[in-house]
Amino acid sequence: MRIIIAGMGDVGYHLAKELSNESHDIIAIDKNQQRLSRIDSMTDILTITGSSTSLAILKEAKIGAAELFVAVTSSEDTNISSAILAKKMGAKKTIARIANAEYLSKDVEVNFKDLGIDFMFYPEELAAQETVNLIKRTAATDLLEFEGGKVTVIGLKLDKNAPIINKTLTEVAHEHQNIDFRIVAIYRNFRTIIPRGKDRFIANDQVFVITKPEGIELILKLAGKENIKFDNIMILGGSKIGRRVAELLQKDMTIKLIESNEDKSFLLADDLPGTLVIQGDGRDIDLLAQEGIIDVDAFVAVTDDAETNIITCLMAKHLGVKKAIALVDKADYVPLTQTIGLDSLINKKLIAATNILQFVRRGEIIAQTTLEGIDAQLFEYVVQPNSPITKKPVKDIGFPKDAIIGGVIRGDKSFIVVGDSQIKAHDKVVIFSLPSGVKKIEKLFK
Repeated sequence: MRIIIAGMGDVGYHLAKELSNESHDIIAIDKNQQRLSRIDSMTDILTITGSSTSLAILKEAKIGAAELFVAVTSSEDTNISSAILAKKMGAKKTIARIANAEYLSKDVEVNFKDLGIDFMFYPEELAAQETVNLIKRTAATDLLEFEGGKVTVIGLKLDKNAPIINKTLTEVAHEHQNIDFRIVAIYRNFRTIIPRGKDRFIANDQVFVITKPEGIELILKLAGKENIKFDNIMILGGSKIGRRVAELLQKDMTIKLIESNEDKSFLLADDLPGTLVIQGDGRDIDLLAQEGIIDVDAFVAVTDDAETNIITCLMAKHLGVKKAIALVDKADYVPLTQTIGLDSLINKKLIAATNILQFVRRGEIIAQTTLEGIDAQLFEYVVQPNSPITKKPVKDIGFPKDAIIGGVIRGDKSFIVVGDSQIKAHDKVVIFSLPSGVKKIEKLFK
């Protein structure tokens, strides 16, 4: 597949990095030569310095032969314009990153597909939705639902008093045979492990479990957690994400939003009638105490400064807040945040890149998700008739050791995979894989 990526910021770089080891012809366009130099170490990527709105640059990239054009520069105008131009010049599919929520409104009067844009994504909306999901599933560090919740992947940090500490996977599975669940990954000491039966759980492991709805409560108990209901939320930062999170939660919860800019605070107060907007510096511990931070259930820091978000979340945890969620858009910080006490992090750029990747992967993949901070991905495949995965039971199929099948959705039913499970055509299969396992998995689903 010939893929042209316009914009080598964090989103474009992550896309190029993910795709560089696959058999695609990738062309990267950016006006900044320094950004392009970041990907020089990646093989099979052609770089072109210039603007993606230039007809000459698009011709140089052979846009007419492109199966996918992705515009992810920092400029919404550039993304929209270049996607339209790319489609008119022959690109089969186009994707544009936007910074204006109204373009995705159901009431919008413009048909962007008619203009030539097949898909638009708004990173701030994606990040806000993920934040809300984490607040509603209070004990989770990560939460992904498939097919409306028929199968759920939960990320949990193991407390030192968790019942499964020092037990092997085999022992835990034997003790709880009546509940369908499968441990699909363990993140420990900056390393992602695809676990086997003899692996033991230790305190502070971050585990990822796939289960059916009826298994969620037991999984929480095994991790030493309880899924209590949150009622009081404090949000630091009246950014697009902070505003949207408040908007989504204010009908059901008590929301306090702290914003340092006075003019912005007045605008937020007018637009969010169900939210108490406070003008002040959220880094001021006296202000947080005055506003009752010790009484809130969750603290969400979504300012434009990653350091502020991390520090204030750590302050909130020190003061006894049950859950702290930080927006961390500096990719270098992501592994660090997993080890310093943060409950959950949001990286809107990685979330955005993940949404784009599902357009790039082969047709049998209907969803693909990157989990922040760990070197692994979740895939949801639709099984094609006569594909190799259907020929034998899972234990005999030769499934790669750097990946694991978690759950299967078959019609209205779902089940967790064991060795004797037989995958059938048209099943939807959820798989957890390290990068090294992706190509091997694709061969089984051809």
